[in-house]
Amino acid sequence: MSKIAVAYWSGTGNTEAMAKAVAEGMESAGAQVTMLTPDQVKASELSAYDAIAFGCPAMGSEELEYEEFQPMWDEVKEVLGDKKVVLFGSYSWAEGEWMDSWKADADEAGVNVVDSVICYDAPDDEGEAACRALGAELA
Repeated sequence: MSKIAVAYWSGTGNTEAMAKAVAEGMESAGAQVTMLTPDQVKASELSAYDAIAFGCPAMGSEELEYEEFQPMWDEVKEVLGDKKVVLFGSYSWAEGEWMDSWKADADEAGVNVVDSVICYDAPDDEGEAACRALGAELA
């Protein structure tokens, strides 16, 4: 049984709903899942997980949440090595460019991003299904 962490930040509950659906997909694939908020993520403890899902909505001018999530991401991205990672999050304006920027940042740091999912606002049935599939894929 693989151990997977879901580390996410959510301001309105949309990304939290996505995180729960990602976790459901992981659990249905037989993984043991731990849900973490940014303040609970410690770079030194990530080696205990086989894979990690990171979730953050678009904020400001198409960027990651900057007070809690971005500092956590900056700390952990350098220690993830070849560990499988997926990215997910919601947005409510523009076209979701923050995810392209996030993936580029991950690539630059050498993070092994295997897939990502974005949802406009709250995930609908299709969005929840995509999140569950993302979780199952990571598991």
